[in-house]
Amino acid sequence: MTSGCNKLDVYDWLAEMDMPTNYKPFNIVEVRFKGSRKEFYVNHDNLYLEMGEMVVVEPNTGGYDIGHVSITGELVRLQLKKNNVDPATVTKKIYRKVTDADIKKWQAAKDLEWETMHRARKLALDLGLSMKISDVDYQGDKSKATFYYTAEGRVDFRELIKRMAEAFRIRIEMRQIGMRQEASRLGGIGSCGRELCCSTWLTDFKTVSTSAARYQNLSLNTLKLAGQCGKLKCCLNYELDSYMDALKDIPNNIERIETQRGVAFLQKTDIFKKLMWFTYPGEENWIPLTTERVKEIHQLNKEGVKPEEIGAVMIETVEEKPVNYDYENVVGQDSLTRLDDRNKKKKRPSKNKKKPEAKKTSPRQSPDKSPAQENTGRPAQPKGNKPAEASASPKKRSRNNRRKGKPGGQQQQQTGQAD
Repeated sequence: MTSGCNKLDVYDWLAEMDMPTNYKPFNIVEVRFKGSRKEFYVNHDNLYLEMGEMVVVEPNTGGYDIGHVSITGELVRLQLKKNNVDPATVTKKIYRKVTDADIKKWQAAKDLEWETMHRARKLALDLGLSMKISDVDYQGDKSKATFYYTAEGRVDFRELIKRMAEAFRIRIEMRQIGMRQEASRLGGIGSCGRELCCSTWLTDFKTVSTSAARYQNLSLNTLKLAGQCGKLKCCLNYELDSYMDALKDIPNNIERIETQRGVAFLQKTDIFKKLMWFTYPGEENWIPLTTERVKEIHQLNKEGVKPEEIGAVMIETVEEKPVNYDYENVVGQDSLTRLDDRNKKKKRPSKNKKKPEAKKTSPRQSPDKSPAQENTGRPAQPKGNKPAEASASPKKRSRNNRRKGKPGGQQQQQTGQAD
């Protein structure tokens, strides 16, 4: 099992099992370093080590190196068998567990890797070398650095090593790797949206050819078939065996069949459903046939016989039913259309607008009298029989009086008497 934090991480499924009383622990431990590099070391002092602990180990040359314990116990024996490593050939030792001083020195060495890589690239460009330095790995004691580079051919980097040794004051080791090894060390996200297989769990790189894409009916587009390393994707080999088994039942080299209606040409093949679609010239409808029926018609055509019926297969279309999930959404992930089905809330009236009050009859008011009769003591005039002078404004009344020849003062006196 893998995770996004560690490359080539392993789950120890034997860690929770109780070992026998007379069991002697396996003294070889697998240690993981930067990138996807893993090596086996002998635990001579029988230190109690757990997965993830940092230990000081013996390197290939002088000094010491620091790594993380990835597997202990009987699972290491299976890893040795998987990698075809003889336990007797493992001679490098585990010195001790790390101390605070070791961690500080190791961290200081790791902080120099980015700057060292860019300075080394500049030195290679100044010398005109056709190589790309992709990664630098410092040893735990900061006495040696390994430079990983990619190149199309052989590169004479003797002068480069001299200049880097003068600039960095450390021992230099140059190691050439391929494009896929470079992608596994650097990591990245593939076109599928997941981490690269080579940087998480894939350890062996098998050759991938374009025939794998042809067998799977994929378009030979290099932009789609190439991975981050520029080579063909390793995942093209994952389902190749299934396609090869399914292709055994598909007839080869049958591009056309002849019937009394005419010549039908092959348009599409579904190797898993074992169906082949044919169509006649000038028609748009495709006719599905089983592989067995295609073989029969092809054999009849060889004998000079053209069948009347082509024998099309009826393909049933299944209506998709709505899926009812048997769980409740407790995470809080609401649907994007959650607001579409809700009823819109009614608009509340604003505070500034007052509601029209209902007319209330006072207890003193008699039902036979209107409000105007009770206040003034005079009978209320009907709305339709109001005189024009009373309904008109004072300015209009004065204008009407002038037209009739009445002075304004007389009108005022008459109105005063009326009031």
